[in-house]
Amino acid sequence: MKSKIFFNFLYLFLLLGSCKPAIKNIKPKLVVGIVIDQMRYDYLTKFADRYGKKGFNRILQGGFSLENAHYNLIPTYTAVGHASIYTGTTPSEHGIISNDWYDKYNKKSVYCVYDNACSTLGNDGLNGKKSPKKLVTSTITDQLHLAQNMHGKTIGISIKDRAAILPAGHTANAAYWYDGKNYNTWISSTFYMNKLPQWVTDFNSNNKADNYLNSPWETLYEIDSYENSRSDDNIFEEKLIGQKSPTFPKDLKSLRSKNNNFDLLKTVPAGNTFTVDFAKAAIIGEQLGKSKYTDFLAVSFSSTDYIGHKYGVSAIETEDTYLKLDNDLANFFQFLDRQIGKDNYTLFLTADHAAVHTPAYLQSLKIPAHYLNPERLKNFLSKMTKKYFNSIDLIENISNYQIFLSKEKVESLGLDVHTVAQKLADEVINFDQIYKAVTAKTLQTSHFSSGILNSLQNGYNQKLSGDVLLIPNPATLIRGRKGTSHGSGYSYDTHVPVIFYGAGIKQGVSTKRYHITDIAPTIANLLRIEAPNGTNGIIIDEALSK
Repeated sequence: MKSKIFFNFLYLFLLLGSCKPAIKNIKPKLVVGIVIDQMRYDYLTKFADRYGKKGFNRILQGGFSLENAHYNLIPTYTAVGHASIYTGTTPSEHGIISNDWYDKYNKKSVYCVYDNACSTLGNDGLNGKKSPKKLVTSTITDQLHLAQNMHGKTIGISIKDRAAILPAGHTANAAYWYDGKNYNTWISSTFYMNKLPQWVTDFNSNNKADNYLNSPWETLYEIDSYENSRSDDNIFEEKLIGQKSPTFPKDLKSLRSKNNNFDLLKTVPAGNTFTVDFAKAAIIGEQLGKSKYTDFLAVSFSSTDYIGHKYGVSAIETEDTYLKLDNDLANFFQFLDRQIGKDNYTLFLTADHAAVHTPAYLQSLKIPAHYLNPERLKNFLSKMTKKYFNSIDLIENISNYQIFLSKEKVESLGLDVHTVAQKLADEVINFDQIYKAVTAKTLQTSHFSSGILNSLQNGYNQKLSGDVLLIPNPATLIRGRKGTSHGSGYSYDTHVPVIFYGAGIKQGVSTKRYHITDIAPTIANLLRIEAPNGTNGIIIDEALSK
């Protein structure tokens, strides 16, 4: 009898021990992807004590934050960043190698989302001739549609066309972007539909943009309290056309006519507020989060980038923009709570790239920084081809820190393309602002497992990229001495926020190094769907509650 009881207990123990815990089926009604254009990671920490409790701090405290997330690719531009976030891979696979690039087959520059086969919806202009056709891999938004047999809705929204189109993917119900100047309309493309929905037409009929531009840009708080930033009047910032100095307040009403009218809205914090207005209208108009399927809303805030370019990392304008964006996010999150339900949505927040401090400002502090003159570089390379190959016609194009050789000219002179490319790579590092140079052949035949050359390799696309790829010195820009830019593989451009929040997300922080390409597979795992077809990122398992 005792032995029978013992074996019964043993059987029960083994049975229970063999049972694996059930996987928690997290199925949010809505996934919201938020990308903040040109947001450095340190904007989270630098302005932390000035943010409220309901914006950035809400998702930082209630979600999972990656404190050491980076782009592992070059170049760090808007189109590349958005494509990499949503595909889970780099330009080597997804094919978006820059915002614009030289098409070596058709011998012309091309724009990442231009599509002549499409027409504009929303006005009679040409800015709707856009589509994601140059993106050659699928996105997480595509995969969600495939997993649900094309049910559910995907909407992409941004002031910039490329920031709306690339995240929304190929199967999107719609992507919308803002056409300013004298149009003042949110537009789309016939790639997605034949007619704008009524809710978009209604939104375009309101006077919100006018209202925003008829109010001055004044700081949220007393200007003397902006101790994280440089003085208001300094030599490192650009001015709006018509301004005597780059200072507050900025009288937008009187300046708009000299600054492309409604385009001025893109370059002030109200552009972010306007984007939230449209995102809320989309959620209501499309009834996102109301069906039995999971919907996806991709929202990108672009005004942060326009403002960053004009004023730089350390400007009061930049700080004020993020303080106001914090309020916009708080407003948006509260709207999601009411409209979708606090436990019914998942979101992630990140950036498409960061930015460098204005090099002229760094130089004033005796920190190494540089400006590269493209014409000087071109002349230098012409001298090299003349010296070693007795020709100044071997280079067809120089752009995006890439050299494209004229294959026809090289071959007509009986030269070998790889020999010419290698000679240029060897010689161009003697140019002042060029730090490293690698040929396409080297990138095809060698593997760089880490560091900036690994990022260069991840950004190299054998079909589309040039014959020699260049890396400038740290803190080097091609532009004037005011404002800033981005594009490099250095940490000031690669280190960005990544925060997950909502249904299926743990509360916590990680200091492990993750890559931007890890977002898409993580969201795919959360949704229990296949990751995008080019994905090479990893699942951030510690962020998920299972």
